[in-house]
Amino acid sequence: MKEFDPVAYKQMVKKFQENDNPTGWFDSIYIDAQGDYKSVFWADLQPSPYLVKWLKENPASSKQKKAIVVGCGVGDDAQALSEYGYEVIGFDISKEAIKLCKSRYPNSKVTYLVADLFDYDKQWLENFDVVYECNTIQVLPGKYRIQARKAISNLVKKQGYALVSCRSRKKGEQENDIPLPLDYDEINKFVRDDNLEEINFLAYDDTQIPSVPHFFAIYKRNEE
Repeated sequence: MKEFDPVAYKQMVKKFQENDNPTGWFDSIYIDAQGDYKSVFWADLQPSPYLVKWLKENPASSKQKKAIVVGCGVGDDAQALSEYGYEVIGFDISKEAIKLCKSRYPNSKVTYLVADLFDYDKQWLENFDVVYECNTIQVLPGKYRIQARKAISNLVKKQGYALVSCRSRKKGEQENDIPLPLDYDEINKFVRDDNLEEINFLAYDDTQIPSVPHFFAIYKRNEE
């Protein structure tokens, strides 16, 4: 395992962003883990408690319910969706991340795939009952944040849900941070620009020391 250096990490991400290659660095995070999923520095190694709470209240009512996890990382959230009865695709642009998922969960019912949020299978459009996004938008720059948000919204079928988890900030603050947290105006574009309905919105501080503010939002695509 290569020891995580937060300064070097931010410099690397910034360089890729400046070269207009905003996702080119993702694989290096998983390569540095050297086959050990526990060594991926941003992996919580457990599903989001807010996702689990929602799943307890909204288990799949039939085997036909489909879910997809954007940037699935080492698989915790995808596995949780599967355990609550959803037919799940977990995808990541990192080949190494998908290798870790498959080795970590060799008997999983989840379909783990290498795929690009900006160029996914057109059959995925409006095809999922649940779309789970955690921390993808915040690591992207500029126009790619908009493209990512739209691509996520376009996965949600009619009467389906998008669950969005991210770091948060107040408008005008932390504007040079990497990752760059979302402010309310940005995350609210799921509603304002993508025509999803806000079902629930939570702003909270996590349990890190010092704590980091987050949003957890639930959106729904209604019949048009």
